[in-house]
Amino acid sequence: MGKRKAKSKPPPRKRMDKLDTVFSCPFCSHGTSVECRIDMKNLIGEANCRICQESFSTTVTALTEPIDIYSEWIDECERVNNYEEEDVSYRS
Repeated sequence: MGKRKAKSKPPPRKRMDKLDTVFSCPFCSHGTSVECRIDMKNLIGEANCRICQESFSTTVTALTEPIDIYSEWIDECERVNNYEEEDVSYRS
């Protein structure tokens, strides 16, 4: 009689590195001065700069991470800057 085939172990899962919760400020460019907090009770995410006191808040979902809040802030800053540039070019 033959031997039973041994099951091979599945490969170990790779750990996901933790994402940052502290970022550089888009206004004062000071590194590690923006801290993102998520309030799941009220579904609000906030990004605050400790140096220049600039802040940004947005609505969050269960899947939102601090990097998402910071990215939305950067996108909003770019959108406002592009709108102002377009407004100036239409006036000229």
